[in-house]
This record gives sequence, structure tokens and C-alpha cells, in this order.
Amino acid sequence: MSEERYMRMALQEAERAFSEGEVPVGAIVVMNDRVIAKGYNQVEKLTDSTAHAEIIALTAAFNFLGSKYLPEAVLYVTLQPCLMCSGALYWSKIGGIVYGAEDEKNGYKRVAGDCSPFHPKTKVVGGVLAEECAQLMKDFFKARR
Repeated sequence: MSEERYMRMALQEAERAFSEGEVPVGAIVVMNDRVIAKGYNQVEKLTDSTAHAEIIALTAAFNFLGSKYLPEAVLYVTLQPCLMCSGALYWSKIGGIVYGAEDEKNGYKRVAGDCSPFHPKTKVVGGVLAEECAQLMKDFFKARR
């Protein structure tokens, strides 16, 4: 299944964040079965609270395509997007979002509930490799305590 294959690539980005002391969230943008952008959390590295994996990956995709919209693309991200990233994803008009682990504390569902904060045409799938994505987060925070 390609969803799992692409989520494993997003997990590699999350592992990169982990190794750099960042909260381990990774994202990739896929278009026509081709990875066009990657990103991982760089909040500490860039001293920028907006440097989430999704934002980094979206910016790279916009630059790669020379476009501000991504209706033919799918974002794969290891953690349910937060409300800030959901807003960026809304404005990007991205075609799909596939995420791994739920984020009960900071995910968009905490604020939006059952309402989707994404563009009406965006298809959202959650729970892909959820256990692996969640375990990486648990390992990260356990090491910090």
C-alpha cells in the first residue's frame, strides 16, 4: 500500500528531527507518485515556533512547483496537524492529507472537533502507521524526562 510506503518516508524525516533534538514530526509532499518536498520539525534549530514539519514541507513544495496551490498533491505527516498547520494546509488547497498518530493535546481536532479545518476538496486519512508514529513521540519525550 502506497500510504504506508510514503508514511515510512515521513517517519524517516521524523527520525531526523529526533536525532537533532526536535520534536519528531516528519512530512513529505507527494504528487503523481513522486516525492516533491520533505520537511521535519525545526522549531529549536530555527528558533521559530512556526517551523513545523508541515510548514517546511509546504514551503518546499510551493518553491518546487512555483505555485501557491497544491490541489494535485498529498501531504503525509507523522502527527495530526495542529490548527496553525491546518490553516496553512487550507490555504494551499492541498488535495489530500494522510497523518499517522492522533495528537489529542495539540491536534486540530482539539479545537475543530468533527468540523474539518481543511479545504472542502481535501481528502483526509488518519491512523496510517499510527503506532509507529506515536512510539517515536513517546520515545522522544521519555528520553527528555
